[in-house]
Amino acid sequence: MGPLSLNTVTVKQRWDLAHCIEGCARHGIPAIAPWRDVLQAMGVAQAAKQIRDAGLSVSGLCRGGMFPATDAAGRAAAIEDNRRAIAEAQALGAACLVMVCGGLPEGSRDLEGARSMVAEGLAAILPEARAAGVTLALEPLHPMTCADRSVLSTTSQALDLCDALGAGTGVALDVYHIWWDPELARQVARAGDRIAAFHVCDWLVPTTDTVFDRGLPGDGVIDIPHIRGLVEAAGYRGAVEAEILSHRWWQQDPDLVLTLLKERHAEAC
Repeated sequence: MGPLSLNTVTVKQRWDLAHCIEGCARHGIPAIAPWRDVLQAMGVAQAAKQIRDAGLSVSGLCRGGMFPATDAAGRAAAIEDNRRAIAEAQALGAACLVMVCGGLPEGSRDLEGARSMVAEGLAAILPEARAAGVTLALEPLHPMTCADRSVLSTTSQALDLCDALGAGTGVALDVYHIWWDPELARQVARAGDRIAAFHVCDWLVPTTDTVFDRGLPGDGVIDIPHIRGLVEAAGYRGAVEAEILSHRWWQQDPDLVLTLLKERHAEAC
């Protein structure tokens, strides 16, 4: 099993990036995955230094994407922001830049048009990503988020886009978004060495919020060891990144959360 990584959104309401770095080092968690808001608040150069000084690796940077927009100016602004994200990922030595590609533009019902904007945006930034050595990890999101977060809803869709774009692209597989897919085993095998990130959490029953009510691994219905086995069989040897978006867990003591994540990494993942 790959090493545990802390995605900083897991403790976002109680810890800034400096606290996350120190907490990982103190708890013996060897990797971290910052979100760009906390990275920019700290400063990219300072964050890169503190992460290196703490002996942590960076399993990914969250996030790029959000390409669809209502006009050309909005699409151009998104592309420029993604170029900045690539530079940030390179500065951190991140294993990948996680891409949440974006939903429908405001007021639009043109799903195919939004998907075309995603493909065009990725193609526009791919030369910079290749030059920087940064993998663009396309993250398929659960279909419930298609309208507002990502028009890439399945691993198959993400891989089709990787096939079209070529080198420098891969996929970020989050069990929360892919566990339900009847094609999952076949598509994970198809992904092979293009799996750039593996995220864990759990789907609670009942779920009170489809975005912000994730459980710790082992608290819900996802067979995480099975999915982990699929990604390992496909050749993935990277970090197991805990990404818990949860109003409940954001209120808890972050030291308790990290202690529980270490236990669940060993027992439930």
